[in-house]
Amino acid sequence: MNIEVFQASQDEEFEAVYNIRRKVFIEEQHVPEIEEYDGYEPISHHYLALFEGKPAGCARWRITPWQSIKLERFAVLLPYRKKGIGAAVLNKILHDLPASYPIYLHAQESAIGFYEKNNFRKEGERFFECEIPHFKMTWIKPEQFSESTVPIESNGH
Repeated sequence: MNIEVFQASQDEEFEAVYNIRRKVFIEEQHVPEIEEYDGYEPISHHYLALFEGKPAGCARWRITPWQSIKLERFAVLLPYRKKGIGAAVLNKILHDLPASYPIYLHAQESAIGFYEKNNFRKEGERFFECEIPHFKMTWIKPEQFSESTVPIESNGH
């Protein structure tokens, strides 16, 4: 399996990113287009994943007004899921990020386990974005990771 992940810089790469997001979020998950393509597009750093040379996944990150980094718009096309593409995108972005900022994301509830395996910790209560349940999750840098910070299963109470 050949997975290549890089920051988009060419028009055709941005087009591939937007096509993946359209298929995953707008077509599969029924997110309104106005919500999917927002005002943060120009200030975000967009990443594209190729699987065997074909566009397969994407994500973006941006610095928020609160001086944090927010990871967003992780998407993998259906035929390429469960092939390590999401992890490859996440690892590339985490490797490229400036070190001095706290890092967080809003994870769809169905992806919580994936992010927990990658050192993210759930914070707060469940909330909805575009009618999809999410949790805020914060990244615990590996040098900070210890048994005391391992997420504890919750029964929802």
